[in-house]
Amino acid sequence: MWQPSVFAQGQPLVLEDFQAKEADGFPSLWDHENQRSQSKGREAYKVRSENGANFLSAMDAGQRIKKKKIDWDPKAYPILTWRWRLNKAVPGTEPLAAVYASLDTDLLFIPVFTKYVWSGSKPEGTVTEGGMFSGSEIVVQTGTKEVGQWFEERVNVYEDFKRIHQHEPAEKAWGISIIAAPGVEIDFGPLIATPLK
Repeated sequence: MWQPSVFAQGQPLVLEDFQAKEADGFPSLWDHENQRSQSKGREAYKVRSENGANFLSAMDAGQRIKKKKIDWDPKAYPILTWRWRLNKAVPGTEPLAAVYASLDTDLLFIPVFTKYVWSGSKPEGTVTEGGMFSGSEIVVQTGTKEVGQWFEERVNVYEDFKRIHQHEPAEKAWGISIIAAPGVEIDFGPLIATPLK
């Protein structure tokens, strides 16, 4: 079974390992982010298993799902890791997929998040400032050449949040979200937070 390389750096905090699923395969304790079609979202996101390891498969989703109520202190566990594998992409789609880390809410209790994206064309490291209702984007993976290959990401969500939003996040993170673009087929592995060591 795949194990993230960060385990040796400190005790990990597993935010989601996709071990639990509902009868239709949709991940347990996740829900839709104000979507038009909940049935399409439930069909698009399924927990699957390969070589004894569970992961989330997204097929032609075009909508976002979220997991709230995570007992996660981003200051104590600032490093977020996950893996993802692109299986199919539609030319011109931007971005292909994203992982959102929502570390706070604004005065209207709207989540304040950083969006880590797999871009079809933008260079890794590209930062796009967000607007009032959209979070800032950071490109952590780019291109569609390596279809079918797992990539592991490692980001410092705490430092990214402070740099982008110019203030400390809340003591407890609000949640995490995932999105895959229409026509895209992509898999997401466990989301794990670790201390900075």
